[in-house]
Amino acid sequence: MKKIISIAVILLCTTQLVGQSLDSLFLHPPPSARPWVFWYWLNAAVSREGIKADLQAMKEAGIGGAYLMTIKGKTDPPLIDPPVEQLTPQWWDIVHYAMKEADSLGLQIGMHVSDGFALAGGPWITPELSMQKVVWTISSPKDTLPQPETNEGYYKDIAVLAYPSPLYTDATPVVTSSNGDAHYLATPGNKETFKSMIPCWVQYAYEKPFTCRSIIIHTNGNNYQAHRLGIAVSDDGVNFRPAGKMESPRHGWQDTDADVTYSIPATTARYFRFLYDNAGSEPGAEDLDAAKWKQSLKVAGITLSPLPRIHQYEGKTGAVWRISQPAILPDSLCIPLDKIIDITNKMEANGALHWKAPAGNWTVIRIGHTSTGHTNATGGAGKGL
Repeated sequence: MKKIISIAVILLCTTQLVGQSLDSLFLHPPPSARPWVFWYWLNAAVSREGIKADLQAMKEAGIGGAYLMTIKGKTDPPLIDPPVEQLTPQWWDIVHYAMKEADSLGLQIGMHVSDGFALAGGPWITPELSMQKVVWTISSPKDTLPQPETNEGYYKDIAVLAYPSPLYTDATPVVTSSNGDAHYLATPGNKETFKSMIPCWVQYAYEKPFTCRSIIIHTNGNNYQAHRLGIAVSDDGVNFRPAGKMESPRHGWQDTDADVTYSIPATTARYFRFLYDNAGSEPGAEDLDAAKWKQSLKVAGITLSPLPRIHQYEGKTGAVWRISQPAILPDSLCIPLDKIIDITNKMEANGALHWKAPAGNWTVIRIGHTSTGHTNATGGAGKGL
């Protein structure tokens, strides 16, 4: 169907241009060939005089239309007096004026889906209507289950599940690096950042062989290189063998408040090395804006876990705007579906659980959803979830 429509459009455009020479079309291009521009109204500093001057300049330059985006609110002090803040009666009046003025000049105007240019949102979006993410708490069977993370005062339960607690062995590594101190990278909640602008490695050494099934990268910011590390393992700390490479999910806006989790085939070794090489990621080569300007590795933590996890689940739960890669098949430590018990109807709204666990060790996961808390941050007076 799409091909048929595309062919029809091409034929229509071709028909309209029949009989005109290439020279004539180049010197006098049709209206459909005119470029459009982004038209930013910044910091509530917009006036009728400025709008008229902008549109007349667009017309004289051969511009066909403008894509209107209002960005940020008034400064202190305002750049103009009075400022025209988004969504106020004065703002709607001046938008109407811009549309009429553009129409009189034969220009077209499009508007972004919301103020702030980055994301769709506004003050009319209530927490329950905002972007949601799946959240959970994991505990042993208790009289009252802890409530998962809650943003904007909104949370709703999805399900409560119980499963046999997996048996695994965890361990604390000694962390070293070829490029400075890195011992803090294995410390939970660490805020210090390990940085390198040259190729280097970070090594996790265990006293006994350790089986790793998932790796979590913490960045405290936006750093594409931290998610392109190679992995090498060794049994003696001298002879290393390659064990794969982490491939970053495609990042979007406002995704620096979540880690990236990688699932790997169960790998047993005493030494795990993470290899950073900036080759192939020179400025301008990345698909992530923040990586285009300066090549460097910045990482706040690397967590190796014996537990299997869903590959790049942060994007799959809706926590952040990412295009996650398909899951890697887990190993036998994962809990079979037929061993999971749905006990949703055993929990009251306040979290009180009325369930007697079968013999053995059991884990209970309470799953729900809440607002991501993300806003169209540069929306000024039009800012909202």
